[in-house]
Order: sequence, then structure tokens, then C-alpha cells
Amino acid sequence: MIGIIGIIVIFVMVFGGFMLAGGHLGIVLHAMPHEMITIGGAAVGAFVISNDMSTIKHTMKDIGKVFKGTKWKPTDFRDLLCLLFELIRLARQNPVAIEEHIEAPNDSSIFGKYPRILKDHEAVELICDTLRSASMNYDDPHQVEEVLEKQLDANLAHALHGSHALQSVADALPALGIVAAVLGVIKTMGSIDQPPEILGEMIGSALVGTFLGVFLAYGFAGPFAQKVKSVVEEDSHFYKLIREVLVANLHNHATNICIEVGRQNTPHHIRPSFAELEGALKAIKQDAA
Repeated sequence: MIGIIGIIVIFVMVFGGFMLAGGHLGIVLHAMPHEMITIGGAAVGAFVISNDMSTIKHTMKDIGKVFKGTKWKPTDFRDLLCLLFELIRLARQNPVAIEEHIEAPNDSSIFGKYPRILKDHEAVELICDTLRSASMNYDDPHQVEEVLEKQLDANLAHALHGSHALQSVADALPALGIVAAVLGVIKTMGSIDQPPEILGEMIGSALVGTFLGVFLAYGFAGPFAQKVKSVVEEDSHFYKLIREVLVANLHNHATNICIEVGRQNTPHHIRPSFAELEGALKAIKQDAA
């Protein structure tokens, strides 16, 4: 919703200000379809040339994040801490019993309690691989921590491909607007024998190309790229929480301490309160009793 509001504000402020200053939208609206074909078509073509099909699909999907926002909500962070609590507690009580959960998470009764997390392949893979490593009695927890850090960095870099692709389009649009404007000037020079009022209209149409290039770059493509980046980075805290808790577990801290380490390392605006998490963990303990 906030994204739609932003788009409305952009149009109202830009074109409303133009009209309040005495401008007439007629010439802009007349030239816009042709200029959009030139600028938009060239931008799409450049985007296709500079990216593979996987990145193109990734970017198209990422555009939805501008309007949907982050995937993981505060309740998901609470559920993740509860899931990790159950898994770590079981792994310490019965190392053999944990195997069925980490080897077949889709059939796990523990993972099944948290369907949103179970649907996320990256989160489930991160949890299961790390718990599997712990069951191998790694002598150096720092080694696992380093592997997790590299994996998270690689996953984040991949998730940011859409943002980078959109930013490349934003960087190109002003120059493509100039290309469209130059073509308009060339057209105008071919009609130099026309009356001044006609030449003025043709020059104005040519300048619409420059306007559209800059307008689309800084009003849409650039902000879209930045929004996608901020959403991806915000969602990355979910996976960092997994790392914090499971690394604490590798250092053999008490289960409650591992969970509290994860909670405290979660950004404040999405961090479950101590009382909220404690209540959820007590409910888990009562169900297990």
C-alpha cells in the first residue's frame, strides 16, 4: 500500500506542479507514447542484454516486494526461535531422534508446526545442514560459523541481483532519454522551414524524451531498486538469527541461552519481547510434558 501511495504522490506533485506553473499537459501527453516506445523499449532491450533469464525472472518477482514489503513478520521471528528451541532441546536429549527431523523436514512433526518456515527452502536447509554438522561432533565451532557466514553472504548477494539489475536500468534511463531527445531534435531540424509555433511544439516534444528518462530513473526505477534492496536486507535478519542461535548451540551454551542470544541479536523493531517469547516457550514445554 505504501508503494502505491508513493507512486500517486510522485504523479500528483510532478504533473500538478507543472500545471500550477501554467504548463499544458497536451504536448506532454501527445509526445509521451512515442517517447515511451523509444526510451522504454531501449531500456527493456538493454535489461535483457545485460542479464540472463534467471536474473530477469528474479527481478520481475522482486518488483512485487516494492508493494508487498518484507516476507518475514515479527511473529515469524518468534516462531523461528520456538522451532530452534524444540530442535536444539531434542538434539541434546536424544541425538538419534533428531535425525528424522533434519533428514526429512517435510515429514517432521516439529517443522510441521511452523508451515511458513517450512515453505522456505533456504531457512530449512540452513537449519538442517547446521544441526547435521553439530551431530558430527565438529571440534571447532568457529569452522562451522565461518561456513555459515560465507553461505549467508552468498545467499544475500544472490538475493540482491534483482536490485542491482533495476539500478542498472535506473542509471541508463537518463542517457536513453537524451537519445530520444536527440532523435526529436533531428526530426525538428528536418522541418526547419516550418513556422515558429510548429517548431516550438516539435522541440517541446523532443524535450519530453529527456524529461521521461530522468523522471523514470529517479522517480521509479531508482526507488524501486532501493526498496527491493532494503526488503532483501531486512529479510536477511531472519537467516542471521538462525546462525546466531545455532552457533551458540555449537558452543554448548544452555538451550535457553542460545535462544536468548538469537532474540537479542534481532533488530528491535522485529524482535519478540522477552515475555512474549517466554510464554511461547512455556506452551511448548507444557505440550511436551
